[in-house]
Amino acid sequence: MSTYMTQTQPLTAPGTWRTPDEHFEVALTHPWYRLLLRLTDVMQRATVEFWAGRDVRAAYLPVTTGSISSPMGLGSDSVPVRIDLEGVPTYLADSMQFLLEYSCRMWEKGSYYVMPSFRGEAPDPTHLCQFYHSEAELQGDLDAVMETVEAYVRHLGKAYLDEMGPAIAEVAGDTAHIERLLSLKAFPRVTFSEAVDLLGDTPDLVTEVADGARALTRKAEAALMDKFGEFVWVTHFDHLSVPFYQAYEPGDTSRARNGDLLFGIGETVGAGERHATAEQVREALAHHEVAEEDYAWYLRMRELRPMQTSGFGLGVERFFLWLLRHDDIRDLQMLQRVNGRQINP
Repeated sequence: MSTYMTQTQPLTAPGTWRTPDEHFEVALTHPWYRLLLRLTDVMQRATVEFWAGRDVRAAYLPVTTGSISSPMGLGSDSVPVRIDLEGVPTYLADSMQFLLEYSCRMWEKGSYYVMPSFRGEAPDPTHLCQFYHSEAELQGDLDAVMETVEAYVRHLGKAYLDEMGPAIAEVAGDTAHIERLLSLKAFPRVTFSEAVDLLGDTPDLVTEVADGARALTRKAEAALMDKFGEFVWVTHFDHLSVPFYQAYEPGDTSRARNGDLLFGIGETVGAGERHATAEQVREALAHHEVAEEDYAWYLRMRELRPMQTSGFGLGVERFFLWLLRHDDIRDLQMLQRVNGRQINP
């Protein structure tokens, strides 16, 4: 395995998100955006190759929905994007996980997509209003999907090292971080409770997002990555801090069967096991104070086809942040998008 190192002045981003109306003219000729186009091309091809090798099928899904998935519930940290579509209130997809669960019931080995997701918050160095999600839903439990995530991330790392090693080194300085990823036999795992014990339950590390529900801050994620060597899973969060659809730990409704994979800026992959039956979903909806009628179809799907599935979502631009050792996600949009502002093209 060769370590690539830059021999020239590092390629830097032009920072055109500061002047989005001028962005497209700069991006037409700037080498940063030629590099970004290569990154997205490898992501698409490597993802298709990975899932084809596992007989998991691509699903073409709509970007509108009446059933938002992650920005809801007591511990939500995100806002859905509501629009009026020919007089009908609807939402732009924050994720199409629910419909991946649906398509997984048509092909039991699973389904996936790479498509945009929309969030209502303002962009900042670690968040975009519109970003790309590489998501999959598979039959099986949390452990199985976490192992699949690790294999997928390694597959992506190898593809980038093989196809773009020198170009990545031109920005990142070298490719040693990709080689460290490929050398990992398994990623360290720590439960949320263990993480709190390691870090100490202090306000700048652990915050309360709902009554009886805690979350880790970005500073806490960085501390855990330092302790475990960058790549680390944090699992079994307080259930009220995650969406209702994450399965309960058997015999303990205070904890979820979920996991966040931290690397780069922090959480880059979110994974979880789903409730297998309609009755389990009803219990969770009541627990999270979410109206059951908004998810009647989701309950009905389980009545018709009960199935144990688990899934994950990888934030593509967050993966690129790690790949390039970059520190501002706003530099990783081919075309700028900011909620509440018209930007051409």
